Order: sequence, then structure tokens, then C-alpha cells
Amino acid sequence: MKRILVGLLSAVTLVMTAACNVDSGGGEAAGSADKRGPVTIWYSNNAEEVAWGKAMVAKWNAAHPDELVTAQEIPAGKTTEETIGAAIAAGSAPCLVFNTAPAAVPQFQKQGGLVPLDDFPDARQYIEDRTGDIAAQYQSPDGKYYQLPWKSNPVVIFYNKTAFTKAGIDAENPPLSTYDEFLDTARKVVKGGGAKYAILPAPTSEFFQSWFDFYPLYAAETGGTQLVEDGKATFADDAGERVATFWKTLYDEGLAGREKYNGDAFADGKAAMAIVGPWAIPVYGDKVEWGSVPVPTSQGTEASEIHTFSDAKNVAMYSACENRGTAWELMKFATSQEQDGALLEATGQMPLRTGLTDAYPGYFKENPAYSMFADMTARTVEVPNVPNSIAIWQALRDAYTNAVVFGKADPATALSDAAAKIDQLAGQS
Repeated sequence: MKRILVGLLSAVTLVMTAACNVDSGGGEAAGSADKRGPVTIWYSNNAEEVAWGKAMVAKWNAAHPDELVTAQEIPAGKTTEETIGAAIAAGSAPCLVFNTAPAAVPQFQKQGGLVPLDDFPDARQYIEDRTGDIAAQYQSPDGKYYQLPWKSNPVVIFYNKTAFTKAGIDAENPPLSTYDEFLDTARKVVKGGGAKYAILPAPTSEFFQSWFDFYPLYAAETGGTQLVEDGKATFADDAGERVATFWKTLYDEGLAGREKYNGDAFADGKAAMAIVGPWAIPVYGDKVEWGSVPVPTSQGTEASEIHTFSDAKNVAMYSACENRGTAWELMKFATSQEQDGALLEATGQMPLRTGLTDAYPGYFKENPAYSMFADMTARTVEVPNVPNSIAIWQALRDAYTNAVVFGKADPATALSDAAAKIDQLAGQS
């Protein structure tokens, strides 16, 4: 989730340095696909996931006394990815990490730190049956799965109903579906005193920031195109230019700010809108009278057809694991319909499971605010699983901030130049 995605870039040097002299395989010596016994796992350190993890492990251990799971929060470090990368390099990674970022998988794979789940005869069928068509986004270039798609946080627009009403905007049916409507509404909410800014995504240059401004709108504008497909950048096209021009207009007119806000601009009333996932419902529930809509498109795509960024976290098996047979069975147990339901109840995050609303009708009846996120789970767009993933995103972000945020270059030219650089990066091993 965006609220915990800080400093990942600092981990890349460590991960890629450790990766320099290893192949892209999954480590052969530690264990085998049928070996059973105790395993260790790490999970995220947010309170809701810790509670879910402890309950899941307790239930497994009660039924498997000869295959006990030892679980802990991911050890402290600058970032989760740096911690995992260091553990891979030291040969001390756990069997499973229930917080593996898709953007980091190519580096971990190159480091020799991941087990291809295709080693297990039923894995491919299990993943694709559970996840559906979007599972293909999580395959590595060699066609194998080094991550099990687990949970997503489809991003949408939250808007402050109080700010909209103050500015004379219909807060129950705000005009936000097209770029023109969005811009007109943004102008009105600022001019009418609803908030200083209409929306305030981070204007900074960390590579992952594009996941919360450019990328979700590009996914929506193109009907689900990833940033890189078939080894080539996709975004230096008319759709990418439309998205960039939309954001540039917001910055040029002062409707979005060029300085980083140290705090939560939406919660603090500094911005009338924000791009967020379902985690935002409990965060803003008592602080802001909010509404939600899908991200806009140039022509106003129907909500039922809009794609968006997934903001997913997945489960991966690490090559230091000895008892891989147990680890695989635990992966299936932890992502079963029962445990996915428990995760949904505990966290409000969306399991990457087909037929989500049909699987948990009681939950969505009692929590209707989450239904839009559940519907969008099947139309989420992931970061491309390609070599040099982090460097690719950094190349885009550098071009974007220079041209779109600060207006120092023509957006079309900047996107074209970034695409050329990304094509080279994607073609390297």
C-alpha cells in the first residue's frame, strides 16, 4: 500500500549488487518440492495483517503438529525489500514472505532467491484457477510463476463531500468521469474554497510514485495496458500523452501542488481528492466525509469497464527453504477461500480471487463501500514483470516529473525519450 511504500529505491542497490553473479533460477540445493517439515514465514507488520497471520498460523499448527510454522513480522530495516534482499544474500530468508512486492520479484529472481512455483505439479492450475485471467501478469519472462498473486488494493478517487458541497458541486454525483469534467470540478472546488488543492499526489521522483498518478489513469485510458508489453514500452502513444497532458494541466493551473506535503493532504483538508485503495476506508472513515469514484478517462469510460493499478502484495517462496512441500501446502492453505475471507474481514484488502463478491456476499452486504474495489479486482493492472523493473519505473518517473510536474520539457517528447531508454532496459537480462 502507498502508505508503507517508502524508501524502496534504497534497497535496489543492495539487491542488484547481490544479484550480479547469480543466475535467474530458483536455488536447487536447499530443498525439494516434496520435502515436509517445519517452516518459517514472515508477514507484514501492520496490525491487521499481523492478527490475520497469527490466527492463520495457529489454525495450521493445530492441524499439522509435524509441520509447525514459525511466524514473525518482517524484521525491521529501511524497507521490506532491503530486508528480504539481505536475507537472500545471507542464505537466511524464510520459506515464505506474505508481503512480496511484484516490482521486486525480477530482482529477487535474478538474485537466485526465489523458488519457481511450477516445481509443484498443481501450482500453475491452482494459481490460474484462483486468480483468473489476470494471473498472467504475474508470470516471469521465462513463463514461470515466482509469486502467488495474493491481495490487491485497486486504486480509485476519493473525494471530500464537504469540500465539494462548499464549492457548490453535487457531492452525491460529482462530475469526475471525463478529463474535462474532472478539470472543471477541480477548478470549482479550489475557486470555491473547498480546499487549497483539488488533488495532491506526491510530486517527488521516487520510482513508485507513478503508480498513484500516471499509471492508474494510463491503465484506465487504454483498457488495461501495462507499462511494458512484449519487451517494449507502451506509453509513448496518444493515450500516454493524453494522461500526461491531463496531469500537466492540473499542475500548470495550481490545482495540484509542486511541493511535497508532509502529512496526509486529504485527511488534513489540504486537498479535496486523493488516489487511494480500500485501505483508505478505515483511515478516513471518521476524519472525512468521503465519496469514491473510479479514476477518470478522456471519454468517460463506464465504471464497470475501468481498469486501474493493483497495488498488490503477493506470496513468494524463497530458495533457502528446505521443506518446500510443506511451504507449498501452507501457501494453498493461506490463500484458500476460508483464509481469503478471514483476510478480507481483518484488513479490507481484496484477495486476488475470481468471483470475489459471490464468494463473500455477507461481507459485501455489510460493507458496501468495499464493493467497488471488489468489482475492480478483476480489472487491475500490475507492474510489468520484466528485468530491471525498478530502473524502468525510475526512467519513467524522472521524465514525468521533469515534463509534467515541473514543465521543463514537452510531455510527448519526454515520454518518447523515456520509452527508448526503457526499451533498452527491458531488453537486458
